[in-house]
Amino acid sequence: MTSDISYTTEEIAKLLKISKLTVYDLIKKGILPAYRVGKQMRIDAVDLETYKAQAKGGRPAVFNSGPIERSAMIGNPVSGTVNRSLVITGQDVCLDLLARYIESNIPGFRALRSYVGSMDSLISMYRGEADIVSTHLLDGDTGEYNLPFIRKLLVGLSYMVVNLVSRTAGLYVRQGNPKRITGWTDLNRPELRIVNRERGSGARVLLDEQMRMHGIPRQRINGYEHEETNHLSVAGKVASGEADIGIGVEKTAQLVGGVDFIPLINERYDLVMLKTPDNLQWIEQVRQIIRSERFRNDLYHMQGYDTSLTGQVLLET
Repeated sequence: MTSDISYTTEEIAKLLKISKLTVYDLIKKGILPAYRVGKQMRIDAVDLETYKAQAKGGRPAVFNSGPIERSAMIGNPVSGTVNRSLVITGQDVCLDLLARYIESNIPGFRALRSYVGSMDSLISMYRGEADIVSTHLLDGDTGEYNLPFIRKLLVGLSYMVVNLVSRTAGLYVRQGNPKRITGWTDLNRPELRIVNRERGSGARVLLDEQMRMHGIPRQRINGYEHEETNHLSVAGKVASGEADIGIGVEKTAQLVGGVDFIPLINERYDLVMLKTPDNLQWIEQVRQIIRSERFRNDLYHMQGYDTSLTGQVLLET
C-alpha cells in the first residue's frame, strides 16, 4: 500500500533528481511534509505523490501544518504546533546537541540536520536553503578561519557569525605511527598513501591550503583522489591500513580504534545565521542557548572541544 511507504531525504532527492538541500528547502517551506524518526527525516509516499501532481499542474503544493508528534523528533517532547523548520548544516556531533536544545527550548521550531561540508553549507545559505550553517575553512594567506570565505560567499546579505567551539585538527596515522609521520611536510613523501575528504569540506580546504603553502603539488600525493565524506570514514581507512594519512579532527580519533592523532592546528568552528526580519527572534534565542551554562557544560562533557570562545559574536553585518 502507498500509504504505508515512506522515503528518506536522500531517496526523495534521487527520485526527484534534485539535491538533498533542495529537499530540505521544500520541507522548510512546508511544501513537502516530513517527520523525524530517530535521527532520520521521513516523507510519506502519499505526500510525495501529492507534491508531484500539484507541481505538474503548475500549482504549489499546500499542506495543512497541524500538530506534529514531537516525541518522534530529536530532543525532548514539547507540546504545541511546529510553525517553522530550521535547517542546520554540518557534520560535527555538537550540532546534534544544538538541534536538541533548539527543539526543547524554542517553541514552534523543529531542527532539520543536513550533513554537508563547510563550503556547500555557505552556498546553500546564499541560495536560501539553510538557516544555521557551520564552517571551519582556513584561509592560508591570513591564517584566519571562516571570515574571509563568509565575506566572499555571502555578498549583499546581512548575517551574524558566532563561535560554537574550537577544536584541534591534524593527521590520522596508524596506531604506533609506523611511518614516522610528523607533520604537513610528510605529504611530500611519495610512498605514503592518503585518504582525502570531498571538495568543499573544511578538511579538504585545510589540506589544499597546507599543500599550497608548502609547495606540494597534488600530483605527488598518492591517494589525493580517494575521497570520503566524513571524519569517521577517513579515520577508518587509516585504521584498516588502506591509507597511511588522513586529515581530520582529534575527537574522531578518540572514537576509532587503531588510529593515532598528530595535532597540527587549532581550528575555529563557527555558526552563520542570516539576519532577516523573520529570523531575528530565533537568532537571539539560539545565541542564548549557546551562551547558557548548561549547553557549555554539555559540550565540555562531550570532550574534545575548546569552549573559551563559545557564544562570542565574531562578525555582524
